[in-house]
Parts: sequence; structure tokens; C-alpha cells
Amino acid sequence: MQRPALAAACGAALLLAVPVAAQTGDPDWKRNGVCYEVFVRSFYDSNGDGIGDLNGLTEKLDYINDGSQASQSDLGANCIWLMPVASSPSYHGYDVTDYYRINPDYGTNDDFKRFVSEAHERGIHVLVDMVLNHSSSEHPYFKHALLHADSPYRDWYLWSPRPGPKNEWGGENWHRSPVREEYYYGFFWSGMPDLNVENPEVIEETKRIAAFWLNEMGVDGFRLDAIRHLVEDGERTANVPGTHVFLRDYAAHIREIAPAAFTIGEVWDSTNVLMAYYPDQLNAYFAFEVSDSILSAVRNGSAEGLLHPVLRLQGELPPDRWSPFLRNHDQTRTVTALGGDPDRARVAASLLLTLPGLPFVYYGEELGMTGDKPDPRLRTPMHWTRTRAGGFTEGTPWEPLQPDSFSANVEALEGDDALLLHHYRRLIHLRSARPVLGPGELVPLVASERSVAAYLRRLENDAVLVVVNLGSETLAGVSLNSEPGALSAGRYSLTGLLNGQSAAGLRIEADGRIRDYVPFTELAPMQTHVLAISR
Repeated sequence: MQRPALAAACGAALLLAVPVAAQTGDPDWKRNGVCYEVFVRSFYDSNGDGIGDLNGLTEKLDYINDGSQASQSDLGANCIWLMPVASSPSYHGYDVTDYYRINPDYGTNDDFKRFVSEAHERGIHVLVDMVLNHSSSEHPYFKHALLHADSPYRDWYLWSPRPGPKNEWGGENWHRSPVREEYYYGFFWSGMPDLNVENPEVIEETKRIAAFWLNEMGVDGFRLDAIRHLVEDGERTANVPGTHVFLRDYAAHIREIAPAAFTIGEVWDSTNVLMAYYPDQLNAYFAFEVSDSILSAVRNGSAEGLLHPVLRLQGELPPDRWSPFLRNHDQTRTVTALGGDPDRARVAASLLLTLPGLPFVYYGEELGMTGDKPDPRLRTPMHWTRTRAGGFTEGTPWEPLQPDSFSANVEALEGDDALLLHHYRRLIHLRSARPVLGPGELVPLVASERSVAAYLRRLENDAVLVVVNLGSETLAGVSLNSEPGALSAGRYSLTGLLNGQSAAGLRIEADGRIRDYVPFTELAPMQTHVLAISR
């Protein structure tokens, strides 16, 4: 890989806005928080052009969180992650042409500021996608560098006289220039040339961009896209030492600007690889192995191995520094991945929202929306009502809705407390109300049936028992056991927090071990119990 000499300094950088107090002022929001991932293009269209926009999202904020602790009719999420909202020529927005301007399809910078203000009034923290691995091939800097060999932006990108090795999926990393006999590097696509984040000028620009969004636009932090590919080293295109150098410096800059800002990164890799991104880079990272573990357990109806990645992360990190999730915008939606079974989707939500970490929920998962590759079909418009366009728009949706839009929509699910939407609402509100379900320690239990997942959550003098039947059959007399020290010696009563069903009393001997405890005579298929433990 050839890296030309540093380009001459350019004078095109925007002046920083005067710093303002951007954040909601709640430094502990992550302890019991839940984040909701939103694709603005698909959430709600306010002007009838078939494309979701920021004014539409603002209009629907009460669905996510209405700001009232007494209300149970909202989801209760206290954080929103927005997929890219900066100017871009593509529907997905991951190829940015102007990092300082809102995509005109979504509105204006002022519309975004109004959205942030309305979110903050409801106690919602706002994270935006920060795409630093690459820009768009339509970005003015890349176009100038492509046309002019002496461009001041030439070394903002990567060039070679010949193509290099292919990427890990067998695709081309190096793309032939349409101007001269050379190639430029773009890991994901020719339309997304990689930025040279080892160039000091590029580094300074990434810092200016972060300051702009924190100070001028009022966001509370960033989700950083594709960070394991930020720096390349010969044929090695992921997780190289230079990536950690960049992230360490970038995160320190953000903390200097806004000490309470939250940063979370996408490192789609094993937990072993993920650990190299701690302790002093971004605040948190997505726990892909936990996602896989939950989906595998629910799909197979077996709790074996379910908690292994959770216990690994818990043993090495604070709970607000890693994030479990079920699915995101790049993956087959949960209901589709589980064979279209809404009961299994309920069980998956039960596990996600009772485990440690800072969980993320992809929009529409709470409705049981379906979706599979290609990518646009993973990001289809939100289903609000039983209408042709799902209540998403008065026009023609930018992408056709899913076939289940007449059944998996907010209007259809509102009236039945047994359905998936209410299950998500109850779990998120319960997590918010019970501190033990956020930063509390997870203590694994051993059930006499492999299809039963069981664990304690402990925090100071509070404890909760979670019991989930992952199987499709009713089970009788399931007993639970633990290692010593699970609970203090004494007698306990167990009260249902999720469905009101109490369990049998529990007696703990001096060694603190749970022995052959049978909380219920029967466990119904796909049933979840969350039980408060009290003396």
C-alpha cells in the first residue's frame, strides 16, 4: 500500500462554533438505560414525500419516551442512536459528502437542533453515527484529489499504482481511477473511498467534525462505524495497532470537549479481539457474541452456553462499557431469524433486557417486523397503522413495506397486553425502575432442564431472579441450583415483577447456596418470570 507524502495544509476547515451545554445533565443515564436505533429515512414522513425525516421523528418522540415516569404507554428508551443523518447521495447515508450538513432528505440543521431539544426535554440522549473510515466518492475533497495529482487533499485518501489484495469477503479493496492509471482504496465499495486517518490533517478534521456535532448540534455522543477497518497495514485490513492509536487520541479529544459524551464503536468480531479496544479508547462497544448467543439459545431452545460471553464481559468490564443487542441494520431481523415465531421473539427480548450491559433495540423489533437481505429490506419503513403505507407516509414509501405490515404495526399491537410491543414496554420500564437490572451483577444458576435459562441479578441489598423457559413444552418441577455465596442465609419471598405471578418461598443456608429450589410447579412454553427477592 502506497501512502504519498503529506499534502499541503488546506484552509477549508469550518470554524468551530462556540461550545454550548449540549447534554441532558444525567451522568448516570447508562446505568439502567436502553438505546433505540432509528433509521430516519424509515421512521416517519412528515411531508408526504415518502421519505422519513427529522420533523417526523420529532413528532413521534413520545412513542420512544414521552418524558413521564408515570407513563407506561411509551417504550421508555432514554437514548436514541441515529443512523447517518449527514449529507449523502445514498439511501443509507454511510457515504458522506458533507459532515457539517444534515441530509436535505431529512431536513435542515435547524430541524436537527429542534429534534435534539425535544429529545432532551424527554430525557432522551442522542447519539449520531460518525462515519470516519471512509467518505463518499462524491465528497468534494475526494473529487479534487481524484482529478489533481497535486491536490491538497491527495493524502487524505489512499492510492496505489496497482491493485492490492481483496477484502475478507473476496471483494475488491482497490478501485481503478477513472482519471489516470492508478487505484484508490475503498474497503467496502468504490463509492466509499477510505480516509487516511494516519494523516494529521485528516485527524484534525475528524476532531473538528466531532466538536461541531457536540457543540453546535447538541448531540450526546457518537456511534462509530466500522472502526476495526480504520487503518490498514499491508494485507492486514482489520484491528491493526494504528487503529487503536487513532481511537485513543480521538476519544481523548471528545472527552476534553464534552466529558459526559458517550462513544460506542462497531467492532464486528470476537470478544477476544474486542478486548484490545479497552481500556482507554471508546467508552463502549457492541457485544456481537452476546447477540449471537441469545439468538442461538432461543432458536435451539437450549440455555447451554447462553451466558458464557456475558460472564466473560462482566468479569473484565463495567456494565456500561459494553452493549448487548439482538439485531441491527446489517442483520436479518429477529423474528425472521427465529423462523417467524413471535413467541421466540418475546423470549429473546426477555433475555436481552434482563442481562447486564447497555442494551440497544433496533426500531421495529418491538413490533416483530420481519426483514432479510438485501440491506434495504432490513431497513424498511416503520409500521404505524393498518393502512397501505403503514401510517408511515401519505405518499409512496421510499421502500415497499414488509408483507406483515397489516399485523405487525403499532395500531394492531396497542390493544393486547400479551403481544410483543407491550412486552418490550414492560421490560424496558422495569429495567429503568429496578437499578439491579442495569449494573447489577449476573449470577448464573443451573436448571434441571437444559431449556431453562435462570440467573440472579444482584446489586447491594437488592436481588432479582430471572427464569425463562426457552422450550416449546410445559415443564414440571424444574429445580435451580447455584454455587456458594449466591445469596445471604435466610428465608426469602419472591414476587413477580413482570406478570404478577409469585414463586415459592426460598430458604438459603449458611453457605449461601441455592439448592434444589423449585420456584414453580410448572413453567409454560416460552414463559418469562422476573421475580423480586425479599426477606
